[in-house]
Amino acid sequence: MNKVLDARGLACPQPVILTRKAMADSPELVAIVDSDTSRDNVRRMAEKAGRQVTVEDHGGEFHLHISSIQGMEEKASQEEKPEPEPAGSLLLVVPDRVMGRGDKELGEILVRGFFHTLGELESRPDTIIFFNAGVWLTVDDSPVLEDLQALEAEGVSMLVCGTCLNHFDIKDRLAVGLVSNMYDIAEAMLGAGKVLGL
Repeated sequence: MNKVLDARGLACPQPVILTRKAMADSPELVAIVDSDTSRDNVRRMAEKAGRQVTVEDHGGEFHLHISSIQGMEEKASQEEKPEPEPAGSLLLVVPDRVMGRGDKELGEILVRGFFHTLGELESRPDTIIFFNAGVWLTVDDSPVLEDLQALEAEGVSMLVCGTCLNHFDIKDRLAVGLVSNMYDIAEAMLGAGKVLGL
């Protein structure tokens, strides 16, 4: 009988953390979650760990059937823990839709100038993480959307806090980056060579 993990009602990143722990001693597992974000985050984590995942939708409640794939898990276990970023890797964290403190109008001008300039420079961050009000910069009417899309097209990874998107009720407006969770965000920050805040 498959082990069942009930992660309904738990805030990010608890469903991911609990599922990861349960996978350690269960080749077959059913994780139950009740949000699209938890479904996507748990599925992504399990697949990165070399597991096969099938999802059943039970009217907004998702049952993720997670099972071992012969021979794949050993390979994934080596890939699952990302290699620490090279010493020169750079991660940029963006916690607000303006740059700096003080005058909001000035902060909006500065953030537009910053991301436009970033696209012109040779040196760029490897990853940009958007959280709190910073997630507003990643939605469809963002004043820096074109600049962010150009950076993403050139290989800059962008992680956007799913809890924050849900808090502001703008997840369906996301136009750049990957909906992420605090587990992935913390792992990226701790693995980076250098972390800068905007």
